[in-house]
Amino acid sequence: MNVDIKGVHLEISDRVRAYIAKKLERLDFAKDLITDLLLILGKDGSRYQMEATVNFRWGASTHVEAIGFKIYEDIDALFDKLEPKIGKEKEKVKEHHKKTPETI
Repeated sequence: MNVDIKGVHLEISDRVRAYIAKKLERLDFAKDLITDLLLILGKDGSRYQMEATVNFRWGASTHVEAIGFKIYEDIDALFDKLEPKIGKEKEKVKEHHKKTPETI
């Protein structure tokens, strides 16, 4: 899984990068399914905007965002939204494989 973290009007500190790295552990259940994860952290005045785009092996992608006023709480909110979305996509693929007959 390739992870890319970008800041828009915001310098991404080592502390924030370490916090995100710790949060990425929540996605370990699907790390073999994800090819790319792009995190964009932005700041507009006193408001933070967090966005995540996930690209899966089979070409699907998903996008989530969180907006707030405290960077660490907003990162938590982003991962709170991201984890179930990835889980749902993983279940879709499992269901598809159950329905597809195996070729001999």
